Amino acid sequence: MSLLAVNAGSSSLKFSLYPLAGNTVGPALLTGQFQGLEPHGTPQMSWQVDGKTTADRLGASADPFDEALARLRALLSGMDSLPPLRGIAHRVVHGGSLYRSSLVVDTLVLAQLETLNSLAPLHQPHNLAGIRAFAQAFPALPQIACFDTAYHASVPSQDYEFALPQSLTASGVRRYGFHGLSYQFIMGQLMAHSPKAKGRVLMAHLGNGASLCGALNGLSQATTMGFSALDGLIMGTRSGSLDAGVLLYLLEQGWTHDRLQNLLYKESGLLGISGLSADMRKLRQSDSPHASHAIELFTHRIVREAGAMTGCLQGLDVIAFSGGIGEHDAQLRQDVCTALSWLGLDIDAGLNAKAVGDQVLAIHAPTSRIEVWVIPTDEGFVAASEAARLLS
Repeated sequence: MSLLAVNAGSSSLKFSLYPLAGNTVGPALLTGQFQGLEPHGTPQMSWQVDGKTTADRLGASADPFDEALARLRALLSGMDSLPPLRGIAHRVVHGGSLYRSSLVVDTLVLAQLETLNSLAPLHQPHNLAGIRAFAQAFPALPQIACFDTAYHASVPSQDYEFALPQSLTASGVRRYGFHGLSYQFIMGQLMAHSPKAKGRVLMAHLGNGASLCGALNGLSQATTMGFSALDGLIMGTRSGSLDAGVLLYLLEQGWTHDRLQNLLYKESGLLGISGLSADMRKLRQSDSPHASHAIELFTHRIVREAGAMTGCLQGLDVIAFSGGIGEHDAQLRQDVCTALSWLGLDIDAGLNAKAVGDQVLAIHAPTSRIEVWVIPTDEGFVAASEAARLLS
């Protein structure tokens, strides 16, 4: 049998197929994605099998997502070597206070998860729409929701509580943390590669969405994201931490909820600072001083929050970089590690340059007191493993 792990976004659909033997998940047999699924977009698909990549365009359709599902079904059924599906695992960003572990989805679960849409508007509505679409396309298969918030269920109250009246805290206004599937995978890889992984670990998931997580004995103890996916680090188009007084000021200036939401989620971060792009690669290639300034602020916020995580952990033994930027931007890793050298951290420039995001690699020098790792993340593997555990 096999398990399909999917991540449905506003304009994309990522998928991976994993073999299942008992309740053990193996390396992906098939990976791929659909892009350009937004209205008036240019839908296209690509997939990889045995290291070979194939790409194709989708035809015109009134509903590009439905067309993508039809093409995915045709792809799966057209490859005789693929084992039959046992279930479908979905990445869901927010589980709230109700759902702290993966579960099989029914209509009640979907209705409750919809109440969290406003806390992750870039992800949650599309995650849930994906579950509904796959349930309709594959009605005989269980749909499993795997939550980005679940890994942070171990965070102590002093880190997740706001200084608000207890009635609000009891109603669910608290910090949850995100990127949990990624952190779960990173921690699993560290446990397999380093004896220090059970110590004080700082994990950095750096991409269009970005956060840090401090872990002890493999369990999350503190993280930079909070009640929503806006908190903490500067991101591609999200502001990160912001004085609440700024929002009160803008409200006084007549800003509406929708205008504020658009500002914080879509117009800020690297894009807002640079006025150019949310893509770190484009900022690196630009000679604009605003692009350089955006990178400087992004790096500074990582260093500042890393200090806070180190304080919560009362020291540091391991740092792991992951995510699109963390895995591929050697200069960012160098700059962050140089700024943290006072901790006894010494990065090996040659090893750092060789880390290109396709393998687990240690990049610290022999003299370094702290290990530094680059770990390509695989959220789909964690989701499939969670589904295997439930379905067994």
